[in-house]
Parts: sequence; C-alpha cells; structure tokens
Amino acid sequence: MAKRRRLSAPDADALRALNDSFDEMPELETKSMVPPIAQVAADAAGEMAVSRVETRVENAQDKADAERLRKADREGLLVQEILLGDIAADHLSRDRVMLDAEQMEELKSSIRQHGQRTPIEIMRTDDGFGLISGWRRLKAIGELFVETGSESFSHIRAFIREPESAPDAYVSMVEENEIRADLSQYERGRVAAVSTAQGVFASVEAAVDALFASASKAKRSKIRSFAAIHDALGDLLSFPGALSERTGLQLASALRARGGSEFRAVLAESAPQNPAEEWTILEAVITQAAVKKDKSRGGRPTREATKIAPIELASGGEISGALFEDRLVIELKGQEITPIVAREMLERLRNLANNN
Repeated sequence: MAKRRRLSAPDADALRALNDSFDEMPELETKSMVPPIAQVAADAAGEMAVSRVETRVENAQDKADAERLRKADREGLLVQEILLGDIAADHLSRDRVMLDAEQMEELKSSIRQHGQRTPIEIMRTDDGFGLISGWRRLKAIGELFVETGSESFSHIRAFIREPESAPDAYVSMVEENEIRADLSQYERGRVAAVSTAQGVFASVEAAVDALFASASKAKRSKIRSFAAIHDALGDLLSFPGALSERTGLQLASALRARGGSEFRAVLAESAPQNPAEEWTILEAVITQAAVKKDKSRGGRPTREATKIAPIELASGGEISGALFEDRLVIELKGQEITPIVAREMLERLRNLANNN
C-alpha cells in the first residue's frame, strides 16, 4: 500500500511571494483585442465614408460651377469663338460712316501681333448672328483672314447678348462707340435719323434722347440738327463727316428756313473732290439764300446777297464777303484779331468808304 504524502499549508511568507508573482505577470488582452479581418473591414468602411463625403462636395462644386457658367451665358458674359461668316455686319445701321485707313492698319497690326483683346458684341438672329458693336474689329479680322488665309483669323471672339428690344441694341452700339472712339456730330445725327426711319424709334427726338441719354440737353439739340441734315441731304453729301459743329449748325439753320430743294439741286450737279470744295458749294447757297424773318418777331427780312470771292492773306487765312442790297458783310478767317486791330480795320474801311 502506497504511502500517502502529507500536505501542509503554506506559511505567510510563501503566500506573499505567490501573490507578488501574479502582480508581475503581463495583462492579457481580451475584449479590447480585435481580429485582423475586423480591423481591415473597419478601415475600409471609414475610407468609403470619407470618399462619399468628398464625392458629395465635388458634386456640389460641379453644380455650382455649372450654374455660374449658365448664368454667365444667359447674361452674355461668356466669350465664345464665332465663325466670321455667321455674323451679319449690317444687322443694325451703323453709326460710324467714316473709316480712317491709317487707324485701321494700326488695329490690324495690333491684332496680328497680340491677337484680339476685346470681344465684339453680337445677338442671335434667324440666320446666325447680327453685329451690335465692334464693327472695326470685325472688319479688321475679316481683312486679315483674306490677306493671310490663316485659320486663326477665321473666327472672332464675341459676347452673345440678348437685348430686350431693337432700341436696346442700338443703345449698346452707340454707347460702345462713344466710349472707345469719338463719333462725329454727323454720325451721331445719322444713326438717330436712320433708326427712326426703320421704325425703331417713334421720332428723331425720341431716338436722340434714348441713344444719347447721358449727353447734355445742348448736345442732344445739336445732334438733332445733324439728323435733319442727314434726312435732307444725306444721300447727296460726299463728305458729311467733315462738317464741323459750326458749319453743320449753320447748314441746319438754313435748311430749317428754306428747305433743302436749293441745296439738293446744287449738290446733284456738283462733284466736290474734298470737304473744302463741298463746303464752298453749300456756303454759296447759304449766302445767296434769302432767309426771311418772322414778321411777328420784328426785324427786316434779309435780301439775297452776291458772294465776293475770298482773298487769301500772305500771313495765312482769307477775307471773304457778301454784298447785300443795303450792306456789305466782310468775314476774316484764319487769323486771331484783337479788339484794337479790329477797330483800326474798321477805321480804314470808313476812310475808304468816304473817299469812294
């Protein structure tokens, strides 16, 4: 029979040593431990969530960009490349009738070297597009295309506008030219007269007020005078743009007083070679015309005059005159005269008249 081993209880020192050994053992991870496959799945889910957020942000940005693009297109702020042949340059009657050849060559040279910097303005029509403003740029690029044959000049940069009405289109054209290149008074009057004749405006007065709204009352009055010149003589004048403000207002006054029949008869039979010759013809009619005053306002009617051929001065300028039945009118041009010199000239004329 085997001998049984006798067990004895550990003393206090042994128990303390055993307890210390448990404290020194590393803790085992239990609930905090995640299996590798679960960690991978969690990471993937997180990345997908971030991706979905980024996608939503990108879509929102795309929508905002698209809306901004549509808004710019609606408002005519989007620059587009348009084929030259699709644009009708004569869609509106142009306000500019004078074209400086030297300035056109400078514009073509600039476009050839640096490209088209400023877009033109066009509007949609049934046949393509109609020009609103930028006629010189359109003409310059068209000439460059013909001269070079380069495809780079076959298109032109343009803003596509949507004017609410025909008057708005004319206002846009005039405003652009008023800002970029000063128009002559005749050109301003002409566009008012032509747009009225086309039915765009009810009257010349309404056309001038709409097209030149920012101009002073006095300036609009002068433009209406030049519009009257175009209506009466525009088809017969060879150099209308050369009329100065002074000569134009003088002509307009004569037209209001006597009508245009005498002027038309003389112009139809003449062929002036330059602006000076044309004005000499017009001035002769003005001088010879009998401008009768309204008797209700008093004063004597002006009788017909005989024009005296002008005499050139050695120091520059000329002296001309018109002999009426009861008086002689002398005009000195091209010299500055002081009151003292003017008085001396009158005294010499008095002496000459007394000795006659």
